[in-house]
Amino acid sequence: MKILHVISSIDPKGGGPIEGIKQLNCPVRELGVQVDVLCCDPPDAPYLNAFDHLTTVYAMGPAYLGYAYVPKLLPWLKAHAHNYDAIIVNGLWQYLGFAVWRALAGTDIPYYVFTHGMLDPWFKHTYPLKHLKKCLYWPWAEYRLLRDARRVIFTCEDERLLARQSFRLYKVNEAVTAYGVANPPANGVDLATQFLAQYPQLQGKRLALYLSRIHVKKGCDLLIAAFAKVAQQDASLHLVMAGPDNTGWVPKLQAQAKALGIADRITWPGMLQGDLKWGAFYAAEVFVLPSHQENFGIVVAEALACGKPVLISNKVNIWREIVADGAGLMAEDTQVGTDELLQRWLAMSAEDFAVMQAKTIPCFQKRFHVQRAAERLLEIIRESL
Repeated sequence: MKILHVISSIDPKGGGPIEGIKQLNCPVRELGVQVDVLCCDPPDAPYLNAFDHLTTVYAMGPAYLGYAYVPKLLPWLKAHAHNYDAIIVNGLWQYLGFAVWRALAGTDIPYYVFTHGMLDPWFKHTYPLKHLKKCLYWPWAEYRLLRDARRVIFTCEDERLLARQSFRLYKVNEAVTAYGVANPPANGVDLATQFLAQYPQLQGKRLALYLSRIHVKKGCDLLIAAFAKVAQQDASLHLVMAGPDNTGWVPKLQAQAKALGIADRITWPGMLQGDLKWGAFYAAEVFVLPSHQENFGIVVAEALACGKPVLISNKVNIWREIVADGAGLMAEDTQVGTDELLQRWLAMSAEDFAVMQAKTIPCFQKRFHVQRAAERLLEIIRESL
């Protein structure tokens, strides 16, 4: 079998969608499937080597306008789509999905769509003007893309149910598969030591780690305010806010921290990759993500894989599984809820925390390992064929 992933960009700053493709690539290939990637990046983009030499990346960019219009995309698909047994569209609201729909119309080439949480009603309520704009072209583009897909794939049950609330005109063939991540590097102690050597001010601290995009939907402001309320309980507490800032929000968040008197208790390392990323996970005591919208949360699975309890909101759609396994804490995605998350963590006895920590890796292995995600994805494709 040969699969083509279509995605707007493979820039790692894009977060979950591209990371998900990268994580799935090796186990899918081990199951006898060749994977290629088609993206809207320019051919000279510095991150096009994100995959190993066994994966071919076709860069059709540059893209134009916010819609990411790429003139070369449709002709390329018409010329080469027949070389693939299945095509997977990653994401909505950009030209690539419409191009796939147009290219495959009238053919027997099946395509599938990962929505990656982009039908979550949170966007409708938070950005009503943008939603109105989407309503105008929904019947002509995204609705048809989803209606004609062999399967529309959601990464958890909550995401599937929430998507039904997005638009009144809604008809899809649904399927659910957990996303997943591979086993992390085993030399956790060494990686934590390397990370702390890079940021010596964190030596001897109790670290709460946030590692994701710095974005309003992630609840970063709630986390800073909540940390300010608990910081005085223990002088060794320190918050690490790691991730790319694509919207220019960091200066405002830093001003918030300064006004709350905790500027020196927060470290902003920017985007962490490779050994430094894994070192941050291993050096932390807990991972925190008070997000307002998160269809899956690959970083949550990565934290569990490293043996770290997760403190998450009830808008991280895999919270039910994590709470059921006792591998973390959940609260509302409000200021009160985020305050509660940190307070509950700090109020735990050493024995209770050790019990929760011991449940993290089993939770990851049972629910979020990438091998299971790869097997389920191929099962969905083969069933639909």
